[in-house]
Amino acid sequence: MLIVGVDEAGRGPLAGPVVAAAVILNPDRKIRGLRDSKILPQLKRERLADKIREHALAWSVGVAAVDEIDRLNILQATMLAMRRAVQGLGMTPEEALVDGDRCPDLGCPTHPIVKGDRDIAVISAASIIAKTERDAMLVALDAQFPGYGFAENKGYGTPDHIAALNRHGPCAAHRRSFAPVLQSAFDF
Repeated sequence: MLIVGVDEAGRGPLAGPVVAAAVILNPDRKIRGLRDSKILPQLKRERLADKIREHALAWSVGVAAVDEIDRLNILQATMLAMRRAVQGLGMTPEEALVDGDRCPDLGCPTHPIVKGDRDIAVISAASIIAKTERDAMLVALDAQFPGYGFAENKGYGTPDHIAALNRHGPCAAHRRSFAPVLQSAFDF
């Protein structure tokens, strides 16, 4: 049975896209050490992401851009990114396991699993792919928009990021519908 795990990265940050990943693991190529991406050290997460890309039957990433987040809201943008990730697999899963308490319509039986990224290997794999892909995007945004520390803060509202936002105003990578961006010292 082809079971896809689906998870996202980047719902809470003030900047950058929300990224979802869909992974179908190969039962004949077990990957040791799959865990929730948030608890893995960066180097281990990146090594596991490489193994997942190499050994999975299929994997795909879906993105919802900042303008989609602002237009739809973060929940609907996340659901859109998840649908895009599953549609990009190149194969049709028979069942989907989605981290969290809500699921998009994915065209197959779909089950929400709270803390699934911690407890279910296929969702952990999706968590790792989503996080590593989004982190790489934020490093690229840091080069494009220096001064906000995106390479370090990954778009989250750290004290340094809030200070930079108040000092420089929002850039094109900021989610203008998020309160800290709306409350920054600049009009836009």
